[in-house]
Amino acid sequence: MGSGKRKQNQQRFYLSVHLLFILLCVIVTVPFIVIVSASFTNETSLFRDGYGVWPKQFSLDAYAIAFANSKQLIQSYMVTILATVAGTLLGLWLMTTLGYVLSRSDYRHRNKLSFYVFFTVLFRGGLVPTYILVASWLGMKNTIYALFVPALVNSFYVLIMKGFLKSIPHALYECAKLDGASELRIFLRIVIPLSTPAIATVGLLTSLQYWNDWFTSILYTDDSKLQTLQALLYRMLSNMQFLSVIQPAGLDSSMLPQASFRMAVCVLAVGPLLLVFPFFQRFFARGLTVGSIKG
Repeated sequence: MGSGKRKQNQQRFYLSVHLLFILLCVIVTVPFIVIVSASFTNETSLFRDGYGVWPKQFSLDAYAIAFANSKQLIQSYMVTILATVAGTLLGLWLMTTLGYVLSRSDYRHRNKLSFYVFFTVLFRGGLVPTYILVASWLGMKNTIYALFVPALVNSFYVLIMKGFLKSIPHALYECAKLDGASELRIFLRIVIPLSTPAIATVGLLTSLQYWNDWFTSILYTDDSKLQTLQALLYRMLSNMQFLSVIQPAGLDSSMLPQASFRMAVCVLAVGPLLLVFPFFQRFFARGLTVGSIKG
């Protein structure tokens, strides 16, 4: 009787947990469905009938405006993908190696370097000095490098890597050295496989940071060929709002799909991430599993 009651309580607990997660999934998913629906809804119907999970009056006006210059949109997508991939890969390499150095207790200047990294978390150089450094001294103005090089190393992510790598037993390094392994071999064959969970987490956060960045493109690039997706959508949205305010002759501002266009901008910005993330989710989950077993 006792074991049967215990099993019944476990089933109730698992059922309640599943229902809770289903509810959370619905809470997270429904707003995005409403956004997608609003992007395909006629502007007049949107204001008259409100938002819903299904468009009451289907319209492609918002996407027609967004794809009016499809060549520029595709170019911005390519620039954003290039900056995201390059920035994420290079940033992961730099932050992982720096975190590894800071985690080694036998490194003589570890405390000084850790203070330098932590200091930059609290105090930044400021916008104007950073702009002068990137645009003038480094000569990255109107180059693709300006979109990802200034943000390659995030001090907070370095500290995350350091904290995770400190959990790796130092005896592993000593055993590897006794077997004749070099520091680079230790890093590639021992540190990287064991730090997969931290690398996956930092990589995901870094890629989202690059993908959602619009200010860097506006700040450092004047060439439309180097315009990122977020900067392009921001300018398109600003132009739409500008036209609705000044109301030029011959243009009825009520015909501009402002609300539905804002929703379409969200879909265009987030859509590619939703399509790509499921393919990489299994690597992320596998990294967490490997880390929990080997750590």
